[in-house]
Amino acid sequence: MLTRTHAFTVPVPHSRQEVWDWFARPGAFHRLAAPWTPLQPLEEARSLADGRAVLQAKVATASVPRGRWVAQHQPDDYIEGSQFGDHCVSQPFSAITGWTHLHRFEGDDASCRLIDQVTTRVPKSVLTPMFRYRGRQVTDDLNAHAAAARQWEAKPSTIAITGARGLVGTALTAFLSTGGHRVIHLVRGEPDPDAIHQQRHWDLETPDPAILDGVDAVVHLAGETIAGRFTAEHMSKVHDSRVGPTRRLAEAIVQHGGPRVFASASAIGFYGSEHTDELLDESSPSGDDFLASVVRGWEQATSPASDAGVRTVLVRTGLVQSARGGLLAVLRPLYEAFLGGRLGDGQQWMSWIAIDDLIDVYHRAIFDDVLAGPVNAVAPQPLRNEEFSKVLASVISRPSSLAVPKVGPQVLLGQRGARELALASQRVVPAALIDAGHRFRHPGLREALQHELGRTD
Repeated sequence: MLTRTHAFTVPVPHSRQEVWDWFARPGAFHRLAAPWTPLQPLEEARSLADGRAVLQAKVATASVPRGRWVAQHQPDDYIEGSQFGDHCVSQPFSAITGWTHLHRFEGDDASCRLIDQVTTRVPKSVLTPMFRYRGRQVTDDLNAHAAAARQWEAKPSTIAITGARGLVGTALTAFLSTGGHRVIHLVRGEPDPDAIHQQRHWDLETPDPAILDGVDAVVHLAGETIAGRFTAEHMSKVHDSRVGPTRRLAEAIVQHGGPRVFASASAIGFYGSEHTDELLDESSPSGDDFLASVVRGWEQATSPASDAGVRTVLVRTGLVQSARGGLLAVLRPLYEAFLGGRLGDGQQWMSWIAIDDLIDVYHRAIFDDVLAGPVNAVAPQPLRNEEFSKVLASVISRPSSLAVPKVGPQVLLGQRGARELALASQRVVPAALIDAGHRFRHPGLREALQHELGRTD
């Protein structure tokens, strides 16, 4: 295969310096990596001049072998504020692709032209979706940070995050740090002194308020995954990993007295799993099943902070759409294998949100003083499962005619788990966000899935 040079140009409506700074900060590598590809970020370069970035393919595919892609930044290509370059130096990827990548920044104080010049054996048709994705991410993220500075007077802040290594925590860390904020990870194990973001030890039983020194806001994302068979042991872990640690963290915030906001993860499971067509907003009552009781206790555990006057936001999250994890990562291979379709009769309502929109909700929760209490983090357009299935199938060019009987999720999750997770029906609307004039990046499911799966035109 011949080696060719391909150029991809994206106009970004921000100054060249702003765009350069975004790239130079920790997190840019993660924000730019196409989520649908087998190669995903493992290690970020500490310097654009001579650092090293690593992608890893944990599972081999027909086009991508298992292993690590090491991109070595080249000092000879580096010009502060104008360009940097990297070469793939690891095998077998170097031999297969012959990859060199020059990142150029042209423009002035009003706008920037981001030019990616790639010399490789990889066909341009394969690269085009990746660079379109990169251009949208840079532009949308910079727009979001500029709007926060303008509307909420957001200034560089220090934000502590629990659960920072999870799907949402990883994306939120990258977004905040590229925007100029300092992120501290509160970790349950021994802090890694070499980590790119500072880590502090978080003792779930007796958290030391000193871990919040210098912290302006706390984002609490940690908790045992809800997915799994609803055995007594699993349900106990789901409950105990949320309620007790959340209360003790809220108490530590009050004891320290420094953080001005506490944004705590929650879930639309608060409303219960069995609803027909009624619209559920933040004023709707709680349900009476297991997950509803867990979420009630989870939210009530934040009360030490809210009672003490700390602005507390409860982010009731819907079905997060990300190619890196969650529901979409489970469904995508099934649909690609022609095994996708509606669950049961397909009439249950699915309230979903794109991963980047969820990140924007947390961003707003941190800086917008208007938000407090429960906030439904869902897109404005919930869909029935049947319609959701048709849209997903259409985006990846597969049929959706295969119906999955209810017994399928019952085998995996148990009857209770299937009822409260896979077959739950919740038509939730983001009333608090709409009232606040919130703008969604991806209000419709089709455009959200196209962005996450690299299927845009």
